Amino acid sequence: MASLPEPINELLAALNTLPGIGPRSAERLALHLVQSEPGAVKQLAQAILHARERIQTCPICGGLTEHTPCTICTDSRRDASLVCIVERPVDIISVEKSGTFHGKFHVLGGKISPLNGVEPEDLRIADLEKRLGTEPIKEVILALGTDVEGDATSYYLAKRLSPKGVKVTRIAHGLPAGSGLEFADELTLTHAMEGRRELQ
Repeated sequence: MASLPEPINELLAALNTLPGIGPRSAERLALHLVQSEPGAVKQLAQAILHARERIQTCPICGGLTEHTPCTICTDSRRDASLVCIVERPVDIISVEKSGTFHGKFHVLGGKISPLNGVEPEDLRIADLEKRLGTEPIKEVILALGTDVEGDATSYYLAKRLSPKGVKVTRIAHGLPAGSGLEFADELTLTHAMEGRRELQ
């Protein structure tokens, strides 16, 4: 079998680093791109660069936004007494799709995982505590995955935040064990949000 030209191999390697893109998908995408009209490829490349240059993280919640603060943080119609804690900015999108949560968000930036070198001080926990002192937050809803690190992070946050006079709840385990929010459908997230419980 003839080997692919080196530029295609380089494109394959780059595409293969994207989440959810395996070797076969990367090959299909690469071959499609090199056979496409140059104008279409340039337009795609420009859209990628444009998005990367303009999108930033909100200084308050840590979500993805074009303008800071983000539209969720500045929306006066949202319930400022409720803050949903998520691991990554994309998790905000998953919760928003459920249409059942009307509070605000806070992105931790990961989960506590000593084996991977992630300690509590590596996460945006101090930023959350600052928000507790300046915003009218009454309840913190933990919407982290149900894997070992998610459980450990949830219990750590419950112990750290409960003495501050805020109610700490966790969404119900309507999510598949060992997975994150991006794999849950809207109905599952709705039931999980409605079935949240307080952590002791």
